[in-house]
Amino acid sequence: MDDLILLMLQRRGFRLLEALVIVLIATIGACFLFEMFISRPDLGAVARGFIPTTEIVTNPQMLYIAIGILGATVMPHNLYLHSSVVQTRRYEETAQGKREAVRFAFIDSTIALSMALFINAAILIVAAATFHTTGNTEVAEIQDAHRLLTPLLGVAGASTVFAVALLASGQNATLTGTLAGQIVMEGFLDLRLRPWVRRSITHAVAIVPAVIVSILYGESGTAKLLILSQVILSLQLSFAVFPLVLFTSDKGKMGEFANPPWLKALAYVVAFFIATLNVWLLVQTITGWIS
Repeated sequence: MDDLILLMLQRRGFRLLEALVIVLIATIGACFLFEMFISRPDLGAVARGFIPTTEIVTNPQMLYIAIGILGATVMPHNLYLHSSVVQTRRYEETAQGKREAVRFAFIDSTIALSMALFINAAILIVAAATFHTTGNTEVAEIQDAHRLLTPLLGVAGASTVFAVALLASGQNATLTGTLAGQIVMEGFLDLRLRPWVRRSITHAVAIVPAVIVSILYGESGTAKLLILSQVILSLQLSFAVFPLVLFTSDKGKMGEFANPPWLKALAYVVAFFIATLNVWLLVQTITGWIS
């Protein structure tokens, strides 16, 4: 169904697809903004929560969640998606036209990543303000959060708004993930498959593991699988970020649009930082298995 919707939207123009994604993201943001407003979090604690602590790298469980949040916020496949979106825009085939296209691409990516950061931060803030402060620290499943939001916050519809946000998030992830997969298959691998074939492959890869885990481990297993999938996204980031920095810094390929030295250095620092966190997580995980 997602591939059919995507195909119909693409036939009507990429701008319509972008508009739908914007509506879905705005819906998610509005829902969690409402949840934050009614949960009344401690703003001082929220501000302090954005300051990293050394415990993140010394506590394997905290590092695991932090890596998962990183993967859920950036998502490597969206790096290809945003790069491809630039090619759908009309611009003059001149240096000035290309520079303007790059500027709009920068704005587009910045807004998208900022919204992703806000949504992921809002989830943590609402969870902390609603469950942690009331002593319900055992809440770790989506269904428990949905069931307890309205009674704990005392606001009718809080659970429904949470469900709407999850529904919009799922639809948005499905659309962008399917489109990114199509871009990678057609643009990088030169594989052009019929929609039903591509749909069968992507659904098998996505659904079969979830069904197996659900049968064997139930709802708690699927929740753990969800977090693991976000961690895997973070582990894959380096395979997208390093080539991206390498290619965009190559004057032979980019000409006057190549990254300036300061941006190249900053990009590599960020790339190595992400890679180091991922490697450290793997080391801690393997060490835990051995011990």
